[in-house]
Amino acid sequence: MIEMDVVVPMDVPEEMVESWLENMAAATCNTGRMNLFACDQKIEHLNDDFFDGGVKIPLSSNNPEHLFEIGARAHAEGTIGVLASQLGLISRYAMDAPDVPYLVKMNSKSHLVKKGQRDPVSMAMWDIDDVFTLINNGVNVVGIGYTIYLGSEFEHDMLTEAATLIRQAHENGLITVTWIYPRGEAVEDEVDPQLISGAAGVALCIGADFTKVNYPRAFDTMSQAESLAVAVEAAGRTGVICSGGGSLPAEEFLQRLWEQINISGAQGAATGRNIHQKSTEEAVKMAAACHAIICEEASVEKAMAIFEE
Repeated sequence: MIEMDVVVPMDVPEEMVESWLENMAAATCNTGRMNLFACDQKIEHLNDDFFDGGVKIPLSSNNPEHLFEIGARAHAEGTIGVLASQLGLISRYAMDAPDVPYLVKMNSKSHLVKKGQRDPVSMAMWDIDDVFTLINNGVNVVGIGYTIYLGSEFEHDMLTEAATLIRQAHENGLITVTWIYPRGEAVEDEVDPQLISGAAGVALCIGADFTKVNYPRAFDTMSQAESLAVAVEAAGRTGVICSGGGSLPAEEFLQRLWEQINISGAQGAATGRNIHQKSTEEAVKMAAACHAIICEEASVEKAMAIFEE
């Protein structure tokens, strides 16, 4: 197991440092590396990721309880850092999985409005007081998350709101994660490696503890994993966690994750479809396989053995 080695941001008040460290430990299984279970797609992708008539997605996935069953079982096994979703969904199901560490996504938008209609914008639907209503009611919230569309004509609004929420979260001992995606009419290539590195650096500049970015395409003369390493370096003390992307065959997904951790130097991953588009049993095993690579330095072969057990 990796030992947690983190730098406490200077905007965390002295009296909240212990709380921040406790929340960081809970979110990263005491390693400083994050296995984030992304459950925010019910707004982001509507029902596309949860029902296809049983062709590739189990019919059980259409019921939101599926997400929390996975979260509860994986947390009981010590293999999930945080379950990330919108405040409303957490408020309706957290009583079924009270021990799971939660990350509240403060903003979200659907995929219905296309770039040709308007540049993407996603503003907060809740404030920090709403998060503390959950905490005061016994929900194990350890942090907040926020999505920014870099390059959108609305980027300043999102950056300003995210920076404010990050500061407020840190003042209260919560950790913070940004989702930063270059997107909009000004963006020609959303996975341009230089842009992805820039996005990672922006997350650092607004004070995020972690940032989720898409896996960039490769720089010339570099592999894709080496190109992500440039973004990891640009992010400095903000940990880069890479998007899980669309559903992939298990071995291909785990091989890519291994490269992101061991070649790129990423501090974790944010995985949604590659976990929840499975039966509960398979999903819990995939969460354990991801945890093994992220937090225990396991090989792909060891992770596959966990998944296939």
